[in-house]
Amino acid sequence: MNKGKYLEDALENAEPTSFCIGVAGYPEKHFEAPNRMVDMEHLKKKVDAGAEYIVTQMFFDNNKFCRFRDECIKIGINVPIIPGLKPISALNDIKLLPQTFHIDLPNDLFSEVQKCKSDNDAREVESNGQQNSRGI
Repeated sequence: MNKGKYLEDALENAEPTSFCIGVAGYPEKHFEAPNRMVDMEHLKKKVDAGAEYIVTQMFFDNNKFCRFRDECIKIGINVPIIPGLKPISALNDIKLLPQTFHIDLPNDLFSEVQKCKSDNDAREVESNGQQNSRGI
């Protein structure tokens, strides 16, 4: 498609596209993978097959993202890695996000959100934490 060649004969004079493929990456390991090494091997295969970028699963610990990024570089993955971020938007997030997405919440974030009385308070904890957290 990017060269203007399509399977359908009806599109003989088709214009080239700028189509690309991105894949998912998991800083904390995909929950179905038996271990991190296997998970990274699968990611490498996706990139070797033509993936042009990686979008990560959400994470709340920058150290886990940095480790993931470094592991990617170490095994020869050199496409852009886009961090998947999701702000805490409700008190329930500290229970639902880990259960639903198989991720960890840092203890300090969990403790601070647990102290909140409203969803708005929880959003404030997250935004204050972002200002104080280590950059990526």
